[in-house]
Amino acid sequence: MARLSRAESQERTRERLVTTARELFLRNGYAATSLTDVAEAAGFSKGAVYSNFRNKDYLCLAAIDDIRAEQLRLLTDSVTGDDRFDVRLAAFSAWGEAHIGDEAWTTLEVEFLTRARHDDELRREITARATAVREVLAQLLEALAAELGAGLAMPADQAAMTLLSLGIGLGIQRVADPSVPTAVLTDTLRLVLNLKP
Repeated sequence: MARLSRAESQERTRERLVTTARELFLRNGYAATSLTDVAEAAGFSKGAVYSNFRNKDYLCLAAIDDIRAEQLRLLTDSVTGDDRFDVRLAAFSAWGEAHIGDEAWTTLEVEFLTRARHDDELRREITARATAVREVLAQLLEALAAELGAGLAMPADQAAMTLLSLGIGLGIQRVADPSVPTAVLTDTLRLVLNLKP
């Protein structure tokens, strides 16, 4: 078996740390998870964490990036996987019911954002990532509208902001009351795409 290069080894270490941090942050929360916990669970020294991440905040940011990337893939797959839009809309609805208000993910996001509010540099990092997510959603909406031959009811960036904000609000509500339905998100997507209910 070929020996890994230093860069490959470092990348594997980083990936293992992010995966482990993600699991621990989701299970225990941001405040309750230490860098020592992550290092030990991943099978590395605390020094390995610091050689890959500036501090716990940036490790958490990487873990949240990983969660969001996975959710964006699932969301994109739900609305692009079938030729029939009604099937895709049903898949989007199922994604919303399964993931909007996931208690571990939602509370981690809220806890981390609350923690970051006094750190301007970290807030800039979070803002840049939120902007990137909105841009991906806007592109997805534009592609859907073009495919359906429908004009968006508002500019794509505003539509993306609307859907993202609604999803975040629903997520927070569903942490408190999991019976809150996400159908309004699907209805709003229809409105954004100028489709009849």
